[in-house]
Amino acid sequence: MTSLLRRGWDGLSIYLPVLLMALLALGTWWLVRNAPVPQASPVSTLERPGPDYFMNHFSVQNFGASGQLESEIYGQAARHYPDSDTLEIDKMRMHSVATNGQATRASADRALSNADGSEVQLFGHAVVIREPLGAAQPPLEFRGDFLHIWPRKEQVRSNQPVSLARGKDHFTADTLEYDHGSQVLQLQGHVRGVLMPGH
Repeated sequence: MTSLLRRGWDGLSIYLPVLLMALLALGTWWLVRNAPVPQASPVSTLERPGPDYFMNHFSVQNFGASGQLESEIYGQAARHYPDSDTLEIDKMRMHSVATNGQATRASADRALSNADGSEVQLFGHAVVIREPLGAAQPPLEFRGDFLHIWPRKEQVRSNQPVSLARGKDHFTADTLEYDHGSQVLQLQGHVRGVLMPGH
């Protein structure tokens, strides 16, 4: 009888690990099935906040530390966005004066300006004209559907087709970078130019 029990126990001990694994798997399945489902986090419905104020037929002036007028922006309508502190302007016209007295005028169908007017993006019929300081120097005129300007740094850039006129000389290009401080003008892409002889 004892040997029969021993043989039965030995036979059962062979299958004991398998039985324990099956019980463990069954318990895990039961826990997964009966565990509470986590609630899905609500989808954020936050959008960019709208403008916090509007202006119609306005003029904004920026002055330097010594009180001199640095730039003036006119517009038909404008919207101020507080999240980026930017001003979106319809039918924009701008006039700025550098420290050396060099005046720059700009206009566009729409513009996006930072708070102090030191960086302005022009969209649609964009024009930037650097007025000559003296009679011997012709004006410099940039035109395109998009122009990005930094009036204080006297820089103009565009990643879209532009035209450039200096007096009677005329150029067109796919992109443009102009830095008046370093006197560097880069025209890239399909560049064409017409240089008129001096008089």
